[in-house]
Amino acid sequence: MALIKSISGIRGTIGGQPGDSLSPLDIVKFAAAYGTWLRKRNPENKKVVIGRDGRISGSVVKDIVIRTLNMVGLDVVDLDLSTTPTVEMAVKFENASGGIIITASHNPKEWNALKLLNEEGEFLSGKDGEELLELVETEAYVFVNVDNLGKLTQNTDAMEKHIEAVVNYPLVNKSKIEAKNFKVVVDGVNSSGSIFIPQLLLALGLLPENIIVLNKEVTGKFAHNPEPLPENLRELCNEVNKNKANLGIAIDPDVDRLCFVCEDGSMFGEEFTLVAVADYILQHKKGPTVSNLSSTRALRDVTEKHGCEYFASAVGEVNVVAKMKEVHAVIGGEGNGGIIVPDFHYGRDALIGVGLFLSFLADKKSAKQLRAEYPNYFISKNKIELDTKVNLQDVFAHICDKYKNNNINKIDGLKIEFDKDWVHLRPSNTEPIIRIYAESNFETTANNIAKRIMQDIKECM
Repeated sequence: MALIKSISGIRGTIGGQPGDSLSPLDIVKFAAAYGTWLRKRNPENKKVVIGRDGRISGSVVKDIVIRTLNMVGLDVVDLDLSTTPTVEMAVKFENASGGIIITASHNPKEWNALKLLNEEGEFLSGKDGEELLELVETEAYVFVNVDNLGKLTQNTDAMEKHIEAVVNYPLVNKSKIEAKNFKVVVDGVNSSGSIFIPQLLLALGLLPENIIVLNKEVTGKFAHNPEPLPENLRELCNEVNKNKANLGIAIDPDVDRLCFVCEDGSMFGEEFTLVAVADYILQHKKGPTVSNLSSTRALRDVTEKHGCEYFASAVGEVNVVAKMKEVHAVIGGEGNGGIIVPDFHYGRDALIGVGLFLSFLADKKSAKQLRAEYPNYFISKNKIELDTKVNLQDVFAHICDKYKNNNINKIDGLKIEFDKDWVHLRPSNTEPIIRIYAESNFETTANNIAKRIMQDIKECM
């Protein structure tokens, strides 16, 4: 069992003791603290939006959250089954003071979480998150009397509004998509994406018989590990090949991550979802791009090809968004398949990613041909467990000294560059480990860089 509290919300496994799992008591405490924080932040706006992904515990957790917020005096707009980006957009649609997405993203079925939004439909800043955690720790909740209880209303058109916004986005070209007569296989991973993505594809002009949905029953009993990684998408790859489809689409349970499968059943590569969409955006709109320090160098290559400037942020969506706002980026995101289109909304959104990717693909011979336009970078992902006695600052100081002649970025752990190769060392916020990501245009080189750095760390320890 596990319970993790952070500035972005609370997540944990269902079942177990309070304080050691995502128990009803812990859900009430966090929802009450968030509601109290919203009321203090914006006393005049009592509206808050709630949505959930398709996992098994979603309805139960949602009911607890809604009634707790009502007891704090907030009026709840319930989207019920939804996606993370849809809830983010609905906060603005509804002119609400905030929102909660009940989802554990790519985590297995026993997990759930409360992800918290501000009035812009964006994740809380570090400062706001610290204020909220202080309310949780001090149990400084404020409940209203019986005459001021909040109300509950249903919103049934958020999905349609979200899809309409995608179709109407200036760089989404419905007529070109429709003319290509694409055949697409979607892995809905038994969650809300199995409804939202096919509905989007229909709105973009695909024929119903050309949309094949795998794992489409919204049961939350995920047919495979729900993280959209190659090892979890073998069924999708096989079905794309078997059905002679033009493309495979995979999302995670809350539909904020996106990756594609080429027409021959090979992976397009989740790191290259953002690269391709950025390439398309930059052909039409010049400006900076942003991804986190652990994302592929290919985005920088594509950005510079278009005569624009690339910027790196610390890992985490809130950090990517902050950097995008700082540099006025036209596109950004994360290498895990997270697309952020700032003039659409500041959140990772698989739906706008699908619309833009298909618009780009409509001018190409195939997904395989499009992927061949980008370099073959390989990322080696590793980790080292830390002894509790290890001083991480000493470890990083040792590494910095050893590689002092290289370019070193310290905004989030250490990132060391070796010409076009790089390695990123980053301590985990939730486990006693250091994550070591290395990238090169040769897989063996990436693995060797990671091994060398891991050996350096072990020697220091």
